Amino acid sequence: QVQLVESGGGLVQAGGSLRLSCTASGSILSINAMGWYRHAPGKQRELVAGITSGGSTNYADSVKGRFTISRDNAKNTVYLQMNSLKPEDTAVYYCNAYITALSVSLHPAEYSYWGQGTQVTVSS
Repeated sequence: QVQLVESGGGLVQAGGSLRLSCTASGSILSINAMGWYRHAPGKQRELVAGITSGGSTNYADSVKGRFTISRDNAKNTVYLQMNSLKPEDTAVYYCNAYITALSVSLHPAEYSYWGQGTQVTVSS
């Protein structure tokens, strides 16, 4: 079994910063692309930032210049540094990772895994 555990959400005033972390554990053979999504009430879930196994990154236009995604492959962890936060950044943030792991039959297989979500609230 593979699990993604997130931490770092909370309440912050506009202009403040938060750092989200997401650590993968379990029968992991390799971690490929990782990313952060968010889901705000009344809106569709959107990709906030993504990072490949080689370190290439991409960002939603709404967060470019404010958010930075990074990963520590030795720790199976992806981070999202969020600066200059705005009230419109308020959402539940989810970590996602494409992980090759041992299946129940002990064969390697790649699946998409999700974290449990962490609430980020930015007050004006």
